[in-house]
Amino acid sequence: MFNSENFFRLRLAILEAGDAIMDIYKSADMGVEAKSDNSPVTAADLAADKIIYAALRDLFPNEVIITEEKSESHSIKASRFFIIDPLDGTKEFVQKRGDFTVNIGFVENGIPVFGMVYAPAKERLFYTIDGKAFEETAPFDKDTIGNQKEIRVRKSDNTALKIVASKSHRDAATDAYIAKYDVAEFNSAGSSMKFCLVAAGEADFYPRLGPTMEWDTAAADALTRAAGGQVLDFTTQEPLLYGKADFRNPFFLVTSANIELK
Repeated sequence: MFNSENFFRLRLAILEAGDAIMDIYKSADMGVEAKSDNSPVTAADLAADKIIYAALRDLFPNEVIITEEKSESHSIKASRFFIIDPLDGTKEFVQKRGDFTVNIGFVENGIPVFGMVYAPAKERLFYTIDGKAFEETAPFDKDTIGNQKEIRVRKSDNTALKIVASKSHRDAATDAYIAKYDVAEFNSAGSSMKFCLVAAGEADFYPRLGPTMEWDTAAADALTRAAGGQVLDFTTQEPLLYGKADFRNPFFLVTSANIELK
């Protein structure tokens, strides 16, 4: 399915989406509006969604596409589907904090099996190839794939953990849970970059005790699993599953190797 040509064109689409986002990020008017749930949506969300959706529909005309910005797709039920968040971390985008990502995932039988995550303001591009996780080195040439480095999660030291948590959605419950662990370093980050930091071995653990949707997590979840990490349901400590009726995630834990969960 993901042959070299399809992969190259998906990479091109995510880079073009990133360009569209950055053009609006640098402009005076971000076109911010409120959705029905009062969460923000910007002109950048819609521009990136248009680019990625068109590319996927052209490349994979028979595959189901679920995208945050097309509410009509949220009632679709399928065993395999693409799932897109064209701009994860809209609050970070609006506040010009740079921690936002573009996400393309593919789910099969409940498991995210492909992921591509681009953080245009950070100039970081991650993706999976044949079940392995890679980061491509910037700057990014649209005509040629650059140097790729395979990434793996850290072998964690449970007496000195590096923990990353949400920048915009931190709460007392998350702090209380983190306090159960021996923490050597704590960082805040936005969007699916938190998964990517674990996958790249730059953090050990990302606990999320708050609401998320499957499009927020699927691409980076695939990356994390391919890098040797785990994404677990907080309550059951079983791998997170996708294709749920409402696309809502339970609380979850993103872990590197040999984390002793509490």
